[in-house]
Amino acid sequence: MTNNSRLISNRILIALFAMILLCILSASTAAASKELIEIPDAVVIMNGDKVKITDPVRMLDGKLYFPIARLTDMFGAKTVWDQHDGELTIHTAYGDKIVLSDGVPVVYYNEGRYLMDMAPFVVDGKTYAPLRELAEMLHGTVKWNADEKLVELQAIERAVVTEEYGLAEISKQYNISEADLVQLNGLAKTDPIEIDAELRVILPSILDHEAKPFTDKELKLLAKLTQVEAGYESYEGQLAVANVILNRVRDSRFPNTMVDVIYSGKQFPAAHNGKLDKSVPNVSVLRAVKDALNGKNNVEDAIYFFNPKVSKGAYWSSLEVITTIGNHSFAK
Repeated sequence: MTNNSRLISNRILIALFAMILLCILSASTAAASKELIEIPDAVVIMNGDKVKITDPVRMLDGKLYFPIARLTDMFGAKTVWDQHDGELTIHTAYGDKIVLSDGVPVVYYNEGRYLMDMAPFVVDGKTYAPLRELAEMLHGTVKWNADEKLVELQAIERAVVTEEYGLAEISKQYNISEADLVQLNGLAKTDPIEIDAELRVILPSILDHEAKPFTDKELKLLAKLTQVEAGYESYEGQLAVANVILNRVRDSRFPNTMVDVIYSGKQFPAAHNGKLDKSVPNVSVLRAVKDALNGKNNVEDAIYFFNPKVSKGAYWSSLEVITTIGNHSFAK
């Protein structure tokens, strides 16, 4: 083989290798992305009957999402929207209370805070939530047949205690431990179960994922700082500022408590000149801070924020700006 032939052959091999590598990387990128897929022709069955839905079922990262308003109506629940807090409160047919927010992965369920696999979101003015998790909280079950695009929902009636049908029998029938039955229904461990008592038997999977707690003191402190730094900004700008503080708490380069992050160093002058103590958070700031503490993060990698019109120089120019919201740039 001549030198020219070998050169051409090598170039062809290199080109083929590059094409294969590009295909692999493209496939990996597609798999890693979270694409919102609409399933407009999905068939929904509720308690054995086909039901009509006007808003499509959707899928995100392999999980089914359902419009909350339609699902709660199907399960006989009532919803109340709080404009100020941006919260949707659901009162179930069995007296449970569920509180959800757009983009917030933490759900309030009765007296607890729990972490959902993925957060609710809004599309075309409709709020969607993970179907299985919400159906369980509404006391129902879900079956999904991907081939037939079939969603089967079933509302599960409460179990009625009789002399022959007590905790042991109910536990066995519904594959739920007696301890979980007692906890789910708010019963005292030592008291006997009354005859004719109606017990919830669907154990929501979210109960296995308690959210990291925060104190009222922490909420107020973060709200005061956010008010000083971004009280005049939009909700998104306030949310971003609050998250910079929380991102620092999680970052090994900074102190691991909110108090120490805010009061250490000279990053936040308000913490040392008295302005922080006098700060009175507005409604938007309180909502943004609560959402941030509940896991909504619109600047996940940012550990700095600054006003580029004010903070200038080599140090600020060296930072990698992730995004700019209002008057602040958010950087890492």
